[in-house]
Amino acid sequence: MTDHKAHLTINGRVLYRWLLTERRRLADRLVRLLGREIPAYQRLSEPELVHIASTTESNLEVFAQSLRHRAGPHHADLGPITTSAARRAGEGFPLDAVMAAYSTGMLETWRTMVADARPEDLADVLACTELVLGYLQRVCTAVAAAYLEERRRMDSDEQHRRYTLLSALLRGEPLEEPAAHAGIQLPERYLVLALTFDRHEDERDAGVSAAMAAQRKVYRATEALRRSAGPGVLALLDPTGGTALLPVADTGFPELVADIGAAIGVAVRAAGVLAEPTEVLPATRQAAEILELVVALGKPPGLYQLADVLLEYQLTRPSAARAELGMLLEPLERNPDLLSTVETYLRLGLDRRRTAAALHLHPNTVDYRVRRSAELTGLNPADPGQLQRIGAALVIRRLDQRVGDSV
Repeated sequence: MTDHKAHLTINGRVLYRWLLTERRRLADRLVRLLGREIPAYQRLSEPELVHIASTTESNLEVFAQSLRHRAGPHHADLGPITTSAARRAGEGFPLDAVMAAYSTGMLETWRTMVADARPEDLADVLACTELVLGYLQRVCTAVAAAYLEERRRMDSDEQHRRYTLLSALLRGEPLEEPAAHAGIQLPERYLVLALTFDRHEDERDAGVSAAMAAQRKVYRATEALRRSAGPGVLALLDPTGGTALLPVADTGFPELVADIGAAIGVAVRAAGVLAEPTEVLPATRQAAEILELVVALGKPPGLYQLADVLLEYQLTRPSAARAELGMLLEPLERNPDLLSTVETYLRLGLDRRRTAAALHLHPNTVDYRVRRSAELTGLNPADPGQLQRIGAALVIRRLDQRVGDSV
């Protein structure tokens, strides 16, 4: 049997070969169509539509194989499609929009394939139509099942019992009963994480659903934690960050924060403290304090522990000395330019040229401002002992400013 007789052919095109060749361009066109016709897709940002185009391309590839074999897809072939449906459920995307996307997309695909059909192509057009309908039936059934199963998992009694256990750990309450109800054997130690997420651009875009973007960020961060730490991870997250408990034998997970950042598309900073289950409450407080320092110090995204901010942590603990340190730079409050120059000068390792470049100043201006600051405060950065006091005062000022801004 020749290739022309063996495969569906319309106007000289072997359909499955054509679809494999054209699937990327067709996927892009279909996503633009969804953005015009389905309201929920109109509220998605361009990067999210690009991601959907990739899933659509995979869908078209599976359908091309159905055309090739003149048979519906096997359940195993629908893995990427059902995974996408579960993700949409977790991210709060409405099920009716998901189902509408598949029917709209397959209808447009069918129209494109048969647009140039001639009378002699009728048999292949009818066979193609039957395959489209059968494929759509199988895909929609699998998509709905995957979507609803993920919603069931998220809303299940098991999930509520896990939150009850997490609440008991975070409050320092007895653990035996909630752990038994959750069906979780408590590990010897947790890595207690305090996390903070930058705001995603989709949360600022007036044309995008900010609520949906926020839920998407939380869901993807939670899934990234589960992939890295396994099903024993307990997390309480919101769009700004939150707390997670990871069962560990050591600090581990060197790529964890980067993985979360990649999953949600924003910078992520985290502070980690190792603790036995009964010590999670004080560990949570310490992790939050470390993270506050990390943010105040302008540290880059990543995972930090106490050793990374040891001196700053000690210097900023409540004491009479803390208040005195915070007042050392008070004479500079009337001249913000002097204060910002000193802060940048210290951050850049007392390099006058790099400081000048960062502040768009002449190096001589930097020298003048540093001398003037020393005259007003009596603290000279060139003196190692005084340098430490200036650094400590700057840290305290940053923390106090953050507290003031949050009030």
